[in-house]
Amino acid sequence: MRPTYLLWKTLRAILTMWLVVTFVFFVLRLTGDPVAQLLPDDVDQNTIDFYRHLWGLDQPILVQYWRYMVALTQGDFGISFRDNQDALQLVLSRLPKTALLGFVSLVFALVFGIPLGVIAALKKDTAVDRFVVGFAVFGFSLPNFFLGILLILAFSLHLRILPSSGSDSWQHLIMPAFTLGTAFGAQIARYTRSAMIDVLNKPYMRTAESKGAGDLLRLYRHALPNAAIPLITIIGLKMGELIGSAVITENVFAWPGIGRLLTFSVAARDLAVVQCILMIIALTMVVSNLVVDILYGWLDPRIRADGTPEAAR
Repeated sequence: MRPTYLLWKTLRAILTMWLVVTFVFFVLRLTGDPVAQLLPDDVDQNTIDFYRHLWGLDQPILVQYWRYMVALTQGDFGISFRDNQDALQLVLSRLPKTALLGFVSLVFALVFGIPLGVIAALKKDTAVDRFVVGFAVFGFSLPNFFLGILLILAFSLHLRILPSSGSDSWQHLIMPAFTLGTAFGAQIARYTRSAMIDVLNKPYMRTAESKGAGDLLRLYRHALPNAAIPLITIIGLKMGELIGSAVITENVFAWPGIGRLLTFSVAARDLAVVQCILMIIALTMVVSNLVVDILYGWLDPRIRADGTPEAAR
């Protein structure tokens, strides 16, 4: 892999993060004064002015932006207006729960999505293929909140075998992970099917068959490795989206992660916490895309520094 390729991708990731931080900062402050939301309606103007000065909200917005960017370079993400705690520490205390939910959902999606996609490709235009395609469309189209409510009604209220909220045991994780992983698994199955069908029709697959290679050998040695790049694309992108997608799921199941914290912080206009969470979501997506780009260069040496394949030599 060329060093210029890695350098370009890294610089692009840094630029993207700066743009995200800047956009989030200005949009949140242009939506209104958080002091009016946090303080009671009957509070006097002196108290309002005191807190606006305390939190630096009485300064021009460009001055606030400059101070915020300088503070970020020193590792200071601000103080939560609502809890009077360090915003980063408050978010990091919730992050393990979201990471656990995302990891289990990802494992579920990969374990079910990839085999289903491979089977559908091998059984193209059969009833099995149509079932997998139907599952992919259904799973991708079904909203998280609707699926979550259905699961609560079925397994918590009717059957009473799974808890509907909280995170005290592994049983609390089953329904949120299934809800979050269903759409991801459906997409994985769809992309795996498409990639495998494309690879199975390549000349080298017919060559391997003519040399006497068995079906399993051709599948694992030739088909799956060559279908890896499109799969890495969707897996990398969805990994970056897991934290953002968890917001709805965490609220449906009262899962105490950063998604639920984001909802409360937006309602309270807790700017420092909202900014911190959105930066973590953006960082997850940027890093995931950066890792995907690096894997492209590692898996396919024809990829140049500009991200396009060189002519095969």
